Order: sequence, then structure tokens, then C-alpha cells
Amino acid sequence: MSERDPVEAALADGRTTLTEAESKDLLAAAGVETLDFAVASTADEAVAAAESIGYPVVLKVSSPAVAHKSEWGDGAGVALDLRDEAAVRDAVADIEAAAEAAGIDVDVLVEAAADVDAGTEVIVGGLRDPSFGPVVLAGLGGVFTEVYEDTAHRLAPIDRAEAEDALRELTAARLLDGYRGRPPADIHSLAAVVSRVGDLVDDRPTIAEIDVNPVLATADGAVALDAMVVLDDDAA
Repeated sequence: MSERDPVEAALADGRTTLTEAESKDLLAAAGVETLDFAVASTADEAVAAAESIGYPVVLKVSSPAVAHKSEWGDGAGVALDLRDEAAVRDAVADIEAAAEAAGIDVDVLVEAAADVDAGTEVIVGGLRDPSFGPVVLAGLGGVFTEVYEDTAHRLAPIDRAEAEDALRELTAARLLDGYRGRPPADIHSLAAVVSRVGDLVDDRPTIAEIDVNPVLATADGAVALDAMVVLDDDAA
């Protein structure tokens, strides 16, 4: 984690979008668990990071210019389940080729792979509504976010009990309770993520939006697998 505040760093650079790494640094500082990750500028650095983190790893494009990594570069923006040096180098080469075609400079984010089948993917978000102020939301996440639009909203800040009540409102709450023999998710840890995201939006007026999607909720806790933060430079 960088010692420099990621929000201040982005605004100083004239940016209103944090990279995934910066977004996760912000979340980690607020007490939200993330997977081990590192940002690399070259294939050699990416391989060294992968070996330090431990295979398998995930490789993602890292740039403020790329908001939707999985759709970027005809799918080059995210490479999953990389199990050796050759696979990492191939993924870096694909990202670099797509970046050259797009005319942008990018880094790569190397991250420990997660077993998404071990839990339920949840979206946790926050925004600053012009009428209501800070708002936090939670719902079914991952690829199902836009399909089911199953979300609950609360004015922020909220405590863990209020966050848990919001989660219980979801149609997807049955999944969190251990649907069809799956182990129930640690809803207390998930509620803590919701509460802490709400605190971030409430505490930091420069944050216009936080999108943590997905948060993987398992029996062992809740971990943020992806995140994006958008800033309001007028509030700086």
C-alpha cells in the first residue's frame, strides 16, 4: 500500500478516477479486506510479483483511462487463473498490445486469484446524491448486477446492524444464508464492508462514487475483488 493518500494523489495529477490499486488502497485503509496485489510496469516486474504473491494469479490492466477492464482490448484487460511465468508474460504482452492500439500508457495489476465459487458475489457501492447526500448500497454483484438489479439503499453513515438489515432485504439474501447446501456467508463481515464504504463516502466529500464489485462473501469473511472510485474535483 502506498503511503500517499490516493485521493489527494489523483487530484494532484488532475484525475477524477482512481485506478483499481488506488481504490483498493483507500478501501484497505478503511478496514476493507483486499487480496494481495502489486502494480507492475514490465513483464519482468509482473512475473516477480506473481512469484511473490503465489500462483495462480489474475492480471488486469491498470490505468485511470480504463474503467471497464473486462471489456477493454477485446478481452485483454483481464486474464484469469495464470499458473506460471509463461502465462503471465503472455497476458502482459496482450495488455501492452491493446494499450498501444488504444494509444494509452498502462501498468498491470497482479493479484492473487480468488475462488469465486466458494461464496456469493455482492456489489457494495456509495455515492453522493444531490438531494439526499451520502448513500450506500448493496446488492447481488458480479455479472448479475445489471441483470437482477437487486439492491438495497441506505443514507450513510450506517452501523453494522443497519447494514445487515439492508442485506437481509435483498432477494439474494437466500444465497447469503447458504442456498442449496452451500455454506452461509459471514454476513457480519459483509455488513462491515457496507458500513465502511458508507463511512468513506460520508467522510470524504471529494468522493462522488465508490463501486466495489464484486465483494466475495464467503463463510470466512468478505473480500473486495475489484473497486473503482470516482472523485468530484469541485468538492476538493
